[in-house]
Amino acid sequence: MVIRDPRVTKALALLAAGRKPEALLALNQLAAETHGEALRILGELRWGGQVVPDPAAGRALFERSAQAGDPVGAIYATNVLASGIAGPRDWPRALERLRGEAERDPARRAALATIERMALDDTGEPAKLRPGERVSDHPDVVRYPGLFTAAECAYVLEIAAPGYSPSTVYDSQRRLVRDRLRTSDGSTLHWLIEDPAIHALNRRIAAACGTEAGQGEAAQVLRYKGGQEYRPHFDFVRAAPNQRVLTALVWLNHGYKGGETVFPKAGLKLKGRKGDAVVFRNALTDGTLDPLTEHAGLPVTAGAKFLYSRWIRETRWVP
Repeated sequence: MVIRDPRVTKALALLAAGRKPEALLALNQLAAETHGEALRILGELRWGGQVVPDPAAGRALFERSAQAGDPVGAIYATNVLASGIAGPRDWPRALERLRGEAERDPARRAALATIERMALDDTGEPAKLRPGERVSDHPDVVRYPGLFTAAECAYVLEIAAPGYSPSTVYDSQRRLVRDRLRTSDGSTLHWLIEDPAIHALNRRIAAACGTEAGQGEAAQVLRYKGGQEYRPHFDFVRAAPNQRVLTALVWLNHGYKGGETVFPKAGLKLKGRKGDAVVFRNALTDGTLDPLTEHAGLPVTAGAKFLYSRWIRETRWVP
């Protein structure tokens, strides 16, 4: 059990009480002493925009935190080194660091084992990829049987498990409320917890789509229990300067009842087995909305459905 430095505890209490200047002063004083946890917390505040939004500065603080011996800061630093978020990407160096972390951390050991079962080149790209099967021309829908292995699906579910929360949206008063269209629970695999194994899976999705990994938003794992659904909607974002041109969905399990993905205007109904993926294009060639891409997740009637969802933008999305 790690005992937190009481000075950090006090700084976090000040932050929770809304006394941000005092909290930052305390944390910066500790950072000047090369205090690993304080450096990492300052990195999180920069990364998430609670101070001045600056992911690159946050990444630099994570690296300093790692050098000072903070294990969480080390994990963050390795993850963003593998993905190239907010700075240079160095896949071989990230794997070298992951191997060191795996010697003392079971979760990192599981990530390394997952990667070692993958067929990857020296940059983390898939060495081979099965061709997709066209489902429809209008809308543009392609299916990729077995894009993820059963073991990879199990790994993703393990990573996602701690993070589920009800799907929410902002109402007219900017309050987070339950999404009336989507009654599922979601777990976002945001960039700090996108470990090298998850990143390699995202690069595989990008290769299947013919895009760059940096065009993808952070992946989400969606969990639909009995009666939960995603009512008809579009993934296209109107007036977005960097459009969601593609959606990739990977079924992480099968054996549940109901829960089909349907495109009502196109008469399509899809339901994959564990590891199967489907990719559809949300925009027409002129960049406007394809009305045939309206889709829904039908209610699950027995068991639970788990989907890996990744929205892919027209150009680079990550900082």
